[in-house]
Amino acid sequence: MDQSVAEYGRIKLEKVRKALEDNRFEAYTAETAEEAGKLVLGTIVPPLGKGVVSWGGSLTLKECGVKSWFFDSPDWDVINTSEKGLDAAGKLEYRRQALLSDLYMLGSNAVTEDGVLVNLDMIGNRVAALTFGPKKVVVIVGRNKICADVFSAMERVKEFAAPANCMRLGMRTPCIKSSSCLDCSSDDRICNSWTLTEKSFPPGRTAVVLVNEDLGL
Repeated sequence: MDQSVAEYGRIKLEKVRKALEDNRFEAYTAETAEEAGKLVLGTIVPPLGKGVVSWGGSLTLKECGVKSWFFDSPDWDVINTSEKGLDAAGKLEYRRQALLSDLYMLGSNAVTEDGVLVNLDMIGNRVAALTFGPKKVVVIVGRNKICADVFSAMERVKEFAAPANCMRLGMRTPCIKSSSCLDCSSDDRICNSWTLTEKSFPPGRTAVVLVNEDLGL
């Protein structure tokens, strides 16, 4: 069973990779989270030389193990938006600074089969960086995030990813009890800013690594 699921994933991800390339993204596939991390650090990062790096909150990045490498690199200065000891004002300022980084890394809530990135943010810093600011953006996506179209991608975010993330983060929203979106007005609402990235501009600015494993939420 596992072997057939893996083969299915390879075929599906290759189709999505080609669609992303048609949409001017730099696109790759990897079999595992570990392989994806090595691809990012060995293929995508070296041509950038050195600079400032930051990232959005992402379980996928953690699973790929890429962040720790930058802390040890003499060539990269890290803006760590989740640094321990930062108060709310400090976190906000770091997020503002991250928008001018040379490299920004994040996960994606969903990717459609025709190569569109679909994301929903609470604060907006992650989708803002995806849209404009950092010179290079790297998006790592597990096969569980692949959706047929924009409608099904948005439904996935609202009915699964958002409630599950609210539960993970301890948010006080109605969806943590209902397990589905109730379009709430809670102060803890994380569903505030949608971004549909249909094309990479400039071409190749955004690199997408598709991973043949279930990663993140």
